Amino acid sequence: MTKRQVVQTVLAGKKPPYVPWSFGFTVEAREKLTQHCKTNDLDPILQNHLLGLGGDIGFFKDIGGGRVRDVFGVVWNRSVDKDIGVVEGLVLPKPDLKGLKLPDPNDRLFYGDIPGAIKKHEDCFRIYDIGFSLYERAWTMRGMENLMMDFYDNPDFVRGLFDAIADFNIALVKRAVEFDIDAIYFGDDWGQQHGLQMGPAVWREFIKPVLKRMYGAVRSAGKYVFIHSCGDVDELFDDLVEIGLNCFNPFQPEVMDVWTLLPKYRGRLAFHGGLSTQKTLPFGSAEDVRNETQKLIELGSQGGYILAPAHSVEGDVPLENMLAFIDEVQKQKGYKK
Repeated sequence: MTKRQVVQTVLAGKKPPYVPWSFGFTVEAREKLTQHCKTNDLDPILQNHLLGLGGDIGFFKDIGGGRVRDVFGVVWNRSVDKDIGVVEGLVLPKPDLKGLKLPDPNDRLFYGDIPGAIKKHEDCFRIYDIGFSLYERAWTMRGMENLMMDFYDNPDFVRGLFDAIADFNIALVKRAVEFDIDAIYFGDDWGQQHGLQMGPAVWREFIKPVLKRMYGAVRSAGKYVFIHSCGDVDELFDDLVEIGLNCFNPFQPEVMDVWTLLPKYRGRLAFHGGLSTQKTLPFGSAEDVRNETQKLIELGSQGGYILAPAHSVEGDVPLENMLAFIDEVQKQKGYKK
């Protein structure tokens, strides 16, 4: 089987020849790894099974002072957080859509050299990434506190804003599926360490119907739907399966019982993540990392699972711990490099 076929087997909830994986790293963590490996090209070393295409969290222009501006006009201060940053200012200071300017979804910027990337990694499962895909896109422009109040004070504005963002995303989807891709990956954090940021009632009233429309556009094109949503959101899994989700990330063991959830949903929902980034990776030993990786491999051996750290590996993770999980997955009996 190719890597692509192994992932497809996993998504079907069937037993794969081995548990596939896909690892991501923050800027600082990646620097550690590239210095150790003496190369900037980590693909041959990592052997990831997922190929990310598109813009991931977006496209940014350096405006100086450790700040960047994305294509939606949002300014991010990256003087501390080098990967994403902290939002500064408001693109939408008032609950009024007259100030909303969305990019052109047909801009070539959003598609880059997708055929070239696929050709270079032709055996991988191809995913087109749309980061900050709804709620997050809205609050980055409106401000989180403002948006939370808008749910109650200006509900029509929120619905209009969400619909406009969804229309933009669906336009991206329609263009992306013209390429030989397998899935669309939506990024949208709804959770915190305990429970949802906006609560389940608000999520189901404002967010779920819009997600259903976006996921429907993907499924009607015959593609898989992946999402990333940090935090304690497992109370939404049945809702997400209902509206068309195929794979959930990051599957954080610190906020949900991964050992129970994976077998419970196998065949209905696959998971990507699971290796502790809050505890084991930064604070455990290399042996701890190997042990947890082995347990996750056993858990996912019957299907429904793509192994990965629960989030991009942070700079506080020791190099030996990174090397431990990279090595451990490639020692699987059914895997041939």
